[in-house]
Amino acid sequence: MASLGGFDRPPQRDSWFAPMSVDLVLKVLKVSLFHPFVAWMIPLCFRAEHMDWDKTPIRFAVWYAVLVTVCWTLALVNRRIAFGLPRKVNLADEVIVITGGASGLGLLIAEVYGMRGASVAVLDVKEMENGEARGVTFYKCDVTNKEQLARVARQIEQDLGPPTVLINNAAVVVGKSLLDMSMDEVDKSLTTNLLSSFYALKTFLPAIIRSGTGGTIVTMSSVLGQVGAAQLSDYAAAKAGLIALHKSLTAELRQTHPEVRTVLVTPGQLSTPLFYGVQTPHPFIAPVVEPVDIAKEIISAIDNGNSEFISAPLYAQYIDWYNVLPLGVQRLVRRLAGVDGAMKSFVGRQGNELSEKNGHVL
Repeated sequence: MASLGGFDRPPQRDSWFAPMSVDLVLKVLKVSLFHPFVAWMIPLCFRAEHMDWDKTPIRFAVWYAVLVTVCWTLALVNRRIAFGLPRKVNLADEVIVITGGASGLGLLIAEVYGMRGASVAVLDVKEMENGEARGVTFYKCDVTNKEQLARVARQIEQDLGPPTVLINNAAVVVGKSLLDMSMDEVDKSLTTNLLSSFYALKTFLPAIIRSGTGGTIVTMSSVLGQVGAAQLSDYAAAKAGLIALHKSLTAELRQTHPEVRTVLVTPGQLSTPLFYGVQTPHPFIAPVVEPVDIAKEIISAIDNGNSEFISAPLYAQYIDWYNVLPLGVQRLVRRLAGVDGAMKSFVGRQGNELSEKNGHVL
């Protein structure tokens, strides 16, 4: 078994049912039995077979279709109350700033918008993984450095125009217990994962408001900000801070600049280099989320000018219910879920890069 710096190769799951998950089942149901159009087709099919309306099967089918339609309608009303009306979006006029966009999810979003005609500015301390991308301008910038950020912001306005969308995506994962972390690692983690979002907002939000297009702010948090996990105390604390930042900022903008839309993203484990080596204990209930799936949701929210709450997989959408369980039950759930042992196989971005350099296959 290949190893790297004391890390054993993560266990592989190549069984035929590996792609199966609760989320996949729910996606199928949403476009079939849980969709009003399909639900109403059932009683109509019964009627096409000359079944009388007072028969039990057709009456049950009608009531089911009514229930699905009411739930679907209430969901639309709930979204409108929660997020308000969308803003108008013209990609040709959009200037999208992405922090930490040189790789992973940030790069994926940058490439999509670059190909679709928007102006995209990627800010990162590392060079872009693919070298260059059409429509994407790279700015080497440490987003934890306020002076660098201000200088790059001025350059972006000169090159591309006033920003209209800010995606706070910069992140690092140390992957150590608090006792094993150095003070410098604590500072780097909290500054990158939390403070850099404050710096970026203070730098770019005034320009977004000046642009007159409304604008969109995307905050990349994590489900770990709501539950925490062993060996992720710094990361979880920062992500919890981002959730609070989003909620407070949304409340402030609703009072002063209601035209600005805000999007909060709280995914579970993403299949990105940040968490390389980590294996989800229960792939059916808590599958690893592919960046392309989250990217689709973020792009859809920006394209449609909507405020949004994006969370995947399914358990992440209902994680708030975990926090209302009795403390003893919470402990049992954590043990069964294996959340506090998932980081034992953590390798991370640096470990993966070292592995590739040395010719190891993990």
